[in-house]
Amino acid sequence: MNARRRGQPIGGRAEGVVEADETDPQPAAAKDPLTLRELDAIGVERLNGVGPHRRKALRDVGVESVFDLITYYPRRYVDRTAQAPISEATVGAEITVVADVASASSRRLRGGRQLVSVEVGDASGSMSVVFFNQAWRERQLAEGLTVALFGKVENYRGRKQMTNPVVDLLGDRTGKIVPVYPQSETAGIATWDVASWVAEARRRCSPRGIADPLPRWLRTRLGLTERSRAFADIHEPSSMANRTTARNRLVFDELLRVQLVLRSQRLAREAHELGIAHDPSGNLVDAFHRRLPYALTGAQQRTMAEIDADVSTVRPMHRLLQGDVGSGKTLVALHALLVAVQNNHQGALMAPTEVLAEQHFIAVRALLDGFEVPDGARLSGTRPLNLRLLSGSGSATHRREVLVEIATGTADIVVGTHALLQESVKFGSLSVVVVDEQHRFGVSQRARLRESGRDDRRLPHLLVMTATPIPRTAAMTVYGDLDVSVLDELPPGRTPVVTHWVRGPLAAEAMWSSVRTEIEAGRQAYVVCPLITESESLDARSAEQMHAELVAGSLAGLRVGLLHGRMPSADKESVMARFRAADLDALVATTVIEVGIDVPNATVMVVLSADRFGIAQLHQLRGRVGRGSHSSACYLVSDDDPTPTAVERLTALYESSDGFELAERDLELRGEGTLFDERQSGRSDLKLASLARDLHWVQAARDAATELIEADGDLDDHPALVDEIDWFSSRRDSDYLQRS
Repeated sequence: MNARRRGQPIGGRAEGVVEADETDPQPAAAKDPLTLRELDAIGVERLNGVGPHRRKALRDVGVESVFDLITYYPRRYVDRTAQAPISEATVGAEITVVADVASASSRRLRGGRQLVSVEVGDASGSMSVVFFNQAWRERQLAEGLTVALFGKVENYRGRKQMTNPVVDLLGDRTGKIVPVYPQSETAGIATWDVASWVAEARRRCSPRGIADPLPRWLRTRLGLTERSRAFADIHEPSSMANRTTARNRLVFDELLRVQLVLRSQRLAREAHELGIAHDPSGNLVDAFHRRLPYALTGAQQRTMAEIDADVSTVRPMHRLLQGDVGSGKTLVALHALLVAVQNNHQGALMAPTEVLAEQHFIAVRALLDGFEVPDGARLSGTRPLNLRLLSGSGSATHRREVLVEIATGTADIVVGTHALLQESVKFGSLSVVVVDEQHRFGVSQRARLRESGRDDRRLPHLLVMTATPIPRTAAMTVYGDLDVSVLDELPPGRTPVVTHWVRGPLAAEAMWSSVRTEIEAGRQAYVVCPLITESESLDARSAEQMHAELVAGSLAGLRVGLLHGRMPSADKESVMARFRAADLDALVATTVIEVGIDVPNATVMVVLSADRFGIAQLHQLRGRVGRGSHSSACYLVSDDDPTPTAVERLTALYESSDGFELAERDLELRGEGTLFDERQSGRSDLKLASLARDLHWVQAARDAATELIEADGDLDDHPALVDEIDWFSSRRDSDYLQRS
């Protein structure tokens, strides 16, 4: 890279030739606007004031390129046109005050608490600000700093005061609306540093401007501003209305990029992949439906019809099956597997844990007991349907026997764990694959199972299932390349689960008394702990310690088992077998029982340290009871003083049993990061868009992607968009999008 004079425009030499990536053999003309690809190739060290130390600090907060910097958006804004002078601040009101720090001091209170007292003032008067147990505020709020304080105004000894307000450091910046950027005390980055670097980046980009790949007709239809204007107004808005207009455009850009990549991948897959066409009607599937002791729900019937339509073509099925706990996903999956078997092919069901695989095997075996399939080699013309289990445990002899049956095609349906992914596993004719709890498997793992099925490169149909309800906005964004089916009805016979929030020793004592009463009536109970062994950093009780305490105390005299992920496979299987057979009254376990465990006689779920779990996990745990005809209860035991966020989570569980409603609430509380667990180490695609708030723009981006691509089957008429999504795909974690 050639040396550059300080302050020279980014992306071009003084003589007007673009300074592009050295690997680019065809640099663009200097007059062309800068693309996001080019901005991403320019390191932040090219900006004034960003030396090695600052560069490292920026890298620590995920900013390495000019693109990263201009998309490091303000977290909020201080509207200095609407700020209240201290003299007019009304006691009891929540307001923003912009003032200068006059002094800061600290002292220790009784009980070891630290109190920091700060005096602030503006032209109209002064007030005190106090912080409890925030000793670092004394260093942060140095004399002379201008700060924005948001909080409730109190009257303390005749003076106005704020306690623990939200603090934004403004430096000496002026302006009507001041952006406040995410700051890092650890990295040593203040909001005014970011503001100055962003301003310089925008100034040095201005000679060429920033390219806008959206067609004018699409911008006009959606009422979107130009991209350059959006970047200007998101960082330095002249009004909050302009800031909203800018956000709308940049939110749409983020969502459209995701949708275009997903849509392109789907069309490419459909154009090149070849599957196996099945006849979904037949005696085996009909007999299975006739034998069921209860009627299917409307949602199950609808989903089975969608699967039948998928597998009847040579285009491989790629379908996501969402279903709340107890909604009957296993029956739908078994329907798909039996379609494969009755068409003389094989089916495979992969689960993430041995406990869950064993549970599926037992449930499927009971449902298929006595079923036969055609076999011309036998005088009778039929043979028993062959269901096999393949996991990491079991003898070598048993494993060799199962592998031979899988390879020869005599194993009709195979239930297994990651063991199905090993190179030694070769299917004779695999045509339908079901992956349960799909979010626990990587894309490469799912693809490996599909590709192990046949030598003629015809890919099996894929059904991925999740018992974790996904908000509609997230499903449209994260799974945009999959067809989505939703089981939103519960089968008849499921009993409601009464949820109790247990706080304090007296409530806990009453809870254990209720658990004993239920067990003495012939029922069973789960007790879930968040840890296996004690941790010095967490005071949550471990499963091992709780098991010992219950055996000696609240559940003394009862048969109490222990189950956690570090136990040998044979021991885990033995414990679960005893619990299913009601040889154990209670099971103390970690979250290994979170999904798939089905013991209808278990009617009590106790979750200890429930405030340490997320909403989705608690809902899954609650779903382990209420699976029979008896009334069931779930006890959520929290610390005496849970955090405000934990209170919101537990309140949501207490108030609702609807998994999809809880998923939306979880999204609001925790943000998009919870949706993308497979790629947490990568850079986020949604820096500004919120799936919880931007449903309108999610739908608009989805519709626009469909229109842009499917009008001609590709994006050839929009080369700027092609370049942008190619760049976008190359810089992101592929496991998030490539769900094929």
